[in-house]
Amino acid sequence: MAAKAPSPLTVVLLAAGMGTRMRSRRIKLLHDVAGRPMVRWVAETAAAVRPDRMIAVVGHQADDVRAALDGVCPEFVVQEHQLGTGHAVRVALDAARPGKRGTLVILNGDLPTLRMTTLRALLARHRRSQAVLTFLTADLDDPTGYGRVTRDDRGAVRRIVEHRDADAAVRRVREINVGIYCAEVGVLQPAVRALRADNSQGEYYLTDAVHALIDRGVKVEGLRHADALEILGVNTRAELAQATRTLYLRKAAALMEAGVTIVDPDSARIDPRARIGRDTIVHPGVQIEGPCVVGADCLIYPGCRIVNCTIGDGAVIRDHSVLTDSVIGARAEIGPFAHLRPGNELAERVKIGNFVELKKSRLHAGVKANHLSYLGDADVGEGSNVGAGTITCNYDGTAKHRTVLGRGVFVGSDTQLVAPVRVGDGAYIGAGTTVTDDVPGGALAVSRTRQTNIEGWVARRRAKLAAQSAGRTKISKG
Repeated sequence: MAAKAPSPLTVVLLAAGMGTRMRSRRIKLLHDVAGRPMVRWVAETAAAVRPDRMIAVVGHQADDVRAALDGVCPEFVVQEHQLGTGHAVRVALDAARPGKRGTLVILNGDLPTLRMTTLRALLARHRRSQAVLTFLTADLDDPTGYGRVTRDDRGAVRRIVEHRDADAAVRRVREINVGIYCAEVGVLQPAVRALRADNSQGEYYLTDAVHALIDRGVKVEGLRHADALEILGVNTRAELAQATRTLYLRKAAALMEAGVTIVDPDSARIDPRARIGRDTIVHPGVQIEGPCVVGADCLIYPGCRIVNCTIGDGAVIRDHSVLTDSVIGARAEIGPFAHLRPGNELAERVKIGNFVELKKSRLHAGVKANHLSYLGDADVGEGSNVGAGTITCNYDGTAKHRTVLGRGVFVGSDTQLVAPVRVGDGAYIGAGTTVTDDVPGGALAVSRTRQTNIEGWVARRRAKLAAQSAGRTKISKG
């Protein structure tokens, strides 16, 4: 006999509310947590359990929420008036028409620290127990403001009582409802459609649907979760900071387990999407943002910010360097105080030193630019050396132009390369030169004037100044 196919799984993501406690013009779900909008974290966690459908209920700033969920949530339903969680679920079910067979997971969009394993455990418990509805709970030392879960002598759920409706005895209960539900559609949908808004808030509460199911005598489970911080929603700026800290510490812990040294996990800010190789050392105050890839045996010193970069094995990124949208080859050395703007490709063993800025440039193996230089829209050949104070003049006021240096070029200090210009293999450029024409390979380019020494000039100048000073003194006395 063929095994029974699992029932279709639909996720409903509640993302319509404003979140006024954030004191922001943006809805709270669009605030960043560890580099991504809060609501996207929740959607990606839900997507990891492979639902057949995911539907986001949107309202305030709906277009921005859609943009934040691009590529992860394919279906959206607009809740024109925010009339409570029960109303939001009703709107989703009426629009989606999932049928009578299937399982529904209901998630608030303000749960960025929710783990995929927690969601899977909820689904497994729901299916194993054959409950009609299962919801997550947690115990809090201070449950003020949360709905309390009351149980009978056998531990079965009796009610979810909102804080404002609870008497003194119920308010002493520490177990709270965190608002994560798993339910059978065919049973939940009629209960949601029967909800009434006969309360002081004029809202349709999903918890009233839970009570209706309990009163019918069907099986409702409350699953306690040990880590309350993981499943509590973000409502304030302080809770936003706590959620961000949690995700960064999780990432640091996972990297250390995999063989990366994080000198100070409390101060490192490493994007959860980043990948870092074994025996790399990340010093305090480092920020790694976006899906960066950092190789093995790298050194990243304090104060660096690295955004959307790929860094090869054995590279060294020295203190307070900023790298954005660039590729850095193996055993390259960057900084301190270097700035790599977007679009750079650095090959192996390139050295970029103090206060050097790069933009949209390609530096081949072994290139050195150690001091106070700017290379923009440049292609620098293998083994070339760029002296201190060198700049590419790549913008003519209208368009950008490229500078191309061949292999083994030596550029003296304080050189200006006025693009478009090409310098051939092995050419030398004298210090202080302004290069406006192509330089052939093996040639020396010099554009400065010949030095002139004027003997006795300093003594004559001093005598003149002394005479002028004496004249002023006579006039003042007269």
